[in-house]
Amino acid sequence: HCKIVIRVRRVIACTYKPAPSFTSRPTVSHCSQEIFRLPENVTFDEAAMLEPLAVAVHACRRAEIEVGESVLVQGAGSVGTLCMMTIVITDLEQRKLDVAKTVGADHTSVEDVKRSVINCLKCEPDVTIECTGAQSCLESSISVTGRIVMVGLGHPRVEVPLINCCLREVDIRGSFRFANEYPTSLNLLASKKVDISRFTSAHYKLEQVAEALQRTQKGDVVKVFVQC
Repeated sequence: HCKIVIRVRRVIACTYKPAPSFTSRPTVSHCSQEIFRLPENVTFDEAAMLEPLAVAVHACRRAEIEVGESVLVQGAGSVGTLCMMTIVITDLEQRKLDVAKTVGADHTSVEDVKRSVINCLKCEPDVTIECTGAQSCLESSISVTGRIVMVGLGHPRVEVPLINCCLREVDIRGSFRFANEYPTSLNLLASKKVDISRFTSAHYKLEQVAEALQRTQKGDVVKVFVQC
């Protein structure tokens, strides 16, 4: 199910299958169990990042990462970067990797994944969190790790090298959105254990929506914020 998150004063309201005019309403009636009050020390910019943070939290929970394990993250978008123990993150675009480096990735790479990952870690990673949905990234994940969490949604059908999976005893796990992760994610924001300031540099007014959308196409920022 898809949860749509809106801001009502200092409340985050979540709903399922909204009416087409849902986002145009000044108020909304909803089940109290699906509404989370925003802590006073959490800004609206931070709250806007709650959904991708919750996706990242759920992916890490599905990965069952233990202290001391090394992690490879494929894809340096908002979810991949928020997933970042010793961590290597890969992407095809250097500017995304530059952002990932500033928020905690130990190593970033646009080179051949298997070679560069092993060079960085001096071993194969314990876990791969795959956030791209690309066929090539799935194959490289299988070639270097033993536990893979699939987060990115790509083509509905992909080829999986099953012989490699069987011989190396690779575990592949799915991760879908953020079931029951909002309370944990809110606590992370309120305690400032997650710094999302690097994501919130691009702000536009409501009348600048067209310009904001154009900015997203440039790819020089992870997220674009429009103040309503």
